[in-house]
Amino acid sequence: MDIRKPVATIYGYFQDKFSPTWNEQILKLRESYGEAIELVVMPMESNIDMPTLTVKKEKIHEFLSDLKNNYQYSFLTDFTATDEKDDEEFEKTNHRFQLVFHLFNTETKARIRVKVKLSENESIATFIDLWIGANWAEREIFDMFGIQFEGHPDLRRILMDMRWEGHPLRKDYPLRGYQIFLTPEPLDPELLK
Repeated sequence: MDIRKPVATIYGYFQDKFSPTWNEQILKLRESYGEAIELVVMPMESNIDMPTLTVKKEKIHEFLSDLKNNYQYSFLTDFTATDEKDDEEFEKTNHRFQLVFHLFNTETKARIRVKVKLSENESIATFIDLWIGANWAEREIFDMFGIQFEGHPDLRRILMDMRWEGHPLRKDYPLRGYQIFLTPEPLDPELLK
């Protein structure tokens, strides 16, 4: 299946409907952020379903705030990470991880994807100030990839046992990296208050 072939949805053909808006928005964003936008990949040019912008870490908070407040991409539909360790780009830049934000405009139904690259032990400021729902996503990213979010109010594991060693979604984590605990996870008395 070729994603570039138009498929009708209940909102019509997304390429026809959103392309003019996306093109206009990206022109404005390039004027505002210039070199801070490292890469722009558009639907129909590549096998993707929404514009994907890679932004430098130094400007990511400002950029996302602008998208939320001035472009009405107010709904954070997904926030995750990827490990690019074996990727060609990693060999050149040493940026092992990418944080990936999927944003949704609830008025126009337009979507946009934003990425930011991080090195192995690099941390980044929390995004809870923009979306309170980023709280649990950041905990999951920390749990699965080991990425630290500065200023997060409660950065601890959310999926794995607190005694678990390592981060299971890293490419260097062993495929059979089982860890068996014979007793239940001890409860933190502070969490029971």
